[in-house]
Amino acid sequence: MTDAQLHHLLLDNLSTAVLLLNEGLEICYLNPAAENLLAVSAIRLCGNTVDTLFIEDETPLSSMREALELNHPFTQRQTPMVLPDHSHITVDFTATPVQTPSARMLVVEMQPMDRLMRINREEALITTHDTTRNLVRGLAHEIKNPLGGIRGAAQLLAEDLDENSELKEYTEIISAETDRLCSLVDRLLGPNTMPKFLPVNIHEVLEHVATLAEAETRGSITIKRNYDPSIPEIQGDRGQLIQALLNVIRNAIQALQNSKQKRPTIKLITRIQRHFTIGKLHHKVICRIDIIDNGPGIPEQLFDRIFFPMISGRADGSGLGLPIAQAAINLHHGLIECENEKGETRFTIYLPLDT
Repeated sequence: MTDAQLHHLLLDNLSTAVLLLNEGLEICYLNPAAENLLAVSAIRLCGNTVDTLFIEDETPLSSMREALELNHPFTQRQTPMVLPDHSHITVDFTATPVQTPSARMLVVEMQPMDRLMRINREEALITTHDTTRNLVRGLAHEIKNPLGGIRGAAQLLAEDLDENSELKEYTEIISAETDRLCSLVDRLLGPNTMPKFLPVNIHEVLEHVATLAEAETRGSITIKRNYDPSIPEIQGDRGQLIQALLNVIRNAIQALQNSKQKRPTIKLITRIQRHFTIGKLHHKVICRIDIIDNGPGIPEQLFDRIFFPMISGRADGSGLGLPIAQAAINLHHGLIECENEKGETRFTIYLPLDT
């Protein structure tokens, strides 16, 4: 075996994606790991310039040219790339100039970062949710204690008043408003019982929620279904799952009702996803539920806080629907994520199938 054949064999068997560029930044070679990462064959990509992969950012191209000119390697973190199928990925890459007998070349090593970034984002979301939930629990108990005293005092006052007393009405108002505040605090706490795990058909749950949503909107919003019939029953609490999904769909309905969209639509999509990490637990298989609306999207200033209690983009909103949904899904060892995409908002619910 010649040295060239040995080098080729080693590159072909690397798990790291590798591109080989000439001085014109044309792709001369990519190994199988790069083919997998870029979702394109070497035959199709070789001969093209690398700028087709970095159309959203000129910085990597300038850095590659500089690396060749100065004969100095460089590394760039969290760089966006556009693949030939128009999907997007984020990579860390290192470009190293090498001198061959005939020309100077550039070796580009790429590490996909999307999965690591998603895991970090999820861990931060779960940590934030747990911290917020513990804070709310502490505040809720501090609030409910004096509310109980206020209600008890109002009842004692009511007993001392004559039935025809004008003050009777005020004690009734105090009791009613105290009950309303107690109810609000209970909602802040989220589900007050642990889920009763039983086999649940997630599509039956989605259909139940979709029927409720269609009744509420009286057909003014189109709800489209795209289900994967191969998804097995999950272990869950049917009531809590209905409440969580209904809260997310109602959030989409409210966004659409406040928009000028001529054809307001909500899409419900289910899929099986394999080898997925939620928090620090790796799952062989999960159920993924996408709830997508074509409304105006979530305001940028609210996006990072939408799962916090009392955060709402509407003047009359309670800001409790999404935190309650997240709490219920967390109790099922799952997670809710949100993405603002072009022309639509996507809430994705992940539920383990292997628990």
